[in-house]
This record gives sequence, structure tokens and C-alpha cells, in this order.
Amino acid sequence: MTRIALVALVFIPALVALSARAQDGSENEDRRFTFHRTDDGYLRLDGRSGQVSICVRRSAGWACQAVPDERAALEAEIVRLQGDNVALKRELLAHNLPLPGAVRAEPPAARDDEPHLQLPSDAELNRVMTFMEKVWRRMVEMIVATQRDMTKQP
Repeated sequence: MTRIALVALVFIPALVALSARAQDGSENEDRRFTFHRTDDGYLRLDGRSGQVSICVRRSAGWACQAVPDERAALEAEIVRLQGDNVALKRELLAHNLPLPGAVRAEPPAARDDEPHLQLPSDAELNRVMTFMEKVWRRMVEMIVATQRDMTKQP
């Protein structure tokens, strides 16, 4: 009996691999199912759908049972929450309340007590530029005069 179980455990994965290749029609193409050995049997990964199953040997033969998928549970929860969100928005609109995160159509009015940014006029800018030019010219004249004094021999 033990020999039969050993033979079955050795040959069943090989037979499954051969049948998968036969279904694909080519040894070079990717196989649909991938099997991984576990303590109780095999994990089967469906390469097309991503479904994972645990395959164990029963008295009547091999049986595969789908493993619960967390992704499916998360997607179902997202769909449920989206439905709740739509229902809540409808309820807010029914009571003439604004939706959260909605952009206001009109900008808020400016208050008199808020400081306003006052930009300088062109005349003020011209006066500043004239002053800066005078400072620059005087500085250049001082540098030239200092160079002359240093090159003079006493």
C-alpha cells in the first residue's frame, strides 16, 4: 500500500505536467497550472486566472479545493464602500448640503482687515534703479582710484 502511495506521489505530478503540455500543444509555451509540493498535497496556481487551489489525495482520488482569495474579499469591500459613498452623497444632496471635497463655485470675498500686497509703481522702480546705478558708478570710481594710488611710485 505504501509503495502504491509513493508511486502515485511520484508519477501524478509528472502526469499532470504532461497533460498540461498536451493541452497547450507545445512544450515551449507557458503551462497554465503550476504545482508546488506541500505537507498535505500540492498547491495549484492557475496561470490564467490567478486562482490558487490546494490539491489533496482522498479515498476517491485527488481533489482540489480553491483557497480563499484575499484580493476578492478586498475588491468586494471596495464595491460595497463605493455603493455606501453614492448613497451618502445622494442623502446629502437631498438635504441641500454641499458634498465634501467639492470646489466652491465662487471665491471667498476679501475682507477689509486683511493686508493687501501693494506692488511698486513704475516711477518708484525707476527711482530705485537710478539710485543703484549711482551707487555702482561710485564704487567703480573708488576701485579705479585705489588702483591708481597703488601703482604710483613715491
